[in-house]
Amino acid sequence: MENNQLDPKEALKNKAFAKNKPNSEHFGKFKANLTQLFDLIDETKDENFHKNLFSDFLKKTYYEDQYFINVKEKSDLVIHNGKNPESTVGVIFETKKPTKTNNTEMPRVNDLNKKAFQQLVLYFLRERITHNNLEMRYLIVTNIYEWFIFDAKIFENLFAQDRELVQIFKDFEKKKLSSDKTDVFYKEIAKPAIASILDQIKFTHFDLRDYEVLLKTTDKKSDQKLEDLYKRLSVFAETEEVEEK
Repeated sequence: MENNQLDPKEALKNKAFAKNKPNSEHFGKFKANLTQLFDLIDETKDENFHKNLFSDFLKKTYYEDQYFINVKEKSDLVIHNGKNPESTVGVIFETKKPTKTNNTEMPRVNDLNKKAFQQLVLYFLRERITHNNLEMRYLIVTNIYEWFIFDAKIFENLFAQDRELVQIFKDFEKKKLSSDKTDVFYKEIAKPAIASILDQIKFTHFDLRDYEVLLKTTDKKSDQKLEDLYKRLSVFAETEEVEEK
């Protein structure tokens, strides 16, 4: 699976955004907000506490007054493509607590086929098939520290175009199967479907803890690494104005 891991710059769709330095004011705000995020993380708190933390981080750093961010149906968190909840969903998150108790549910670089990823497949199919949404951009699994980011085109090609999987999904949603429990969908439908195409799933992975020490230094090398993180976490901000090198 390591061969399927994309370099963060390679994963960015806007190549000009990938090459140029970010707006200095925006980048300074990013570093301040990321520092605050680390200060607020509390591993004794539950999943919702941390989901709200990084939701606030995304809003304050990139998207406030630009994109609506909230829960939608069973999805833990989504970013809409517009300023209101009636706009289509562009990003779907599956979130987990940043503790060892969720190790069995979080994907690993060498083992993506875990419950969190299986949940993401179900949420994608609901958005894509049930709501006929063709405007999704990314799907993300995170426990606030680790981030697995998938291009929606990968999910489209591997899951939405799988006729057998889509038909089983439709039957599941209509309660035509012997069980309508989501755990059954994860273990007996999503898991084998993922296993059959696992070597085709490209993704970006990083751990925010690798960047925490860089926030306490001011050298150019540290800033360069933080700029790369700023761009990768932006998701929608790839079209913003950038400063030339």
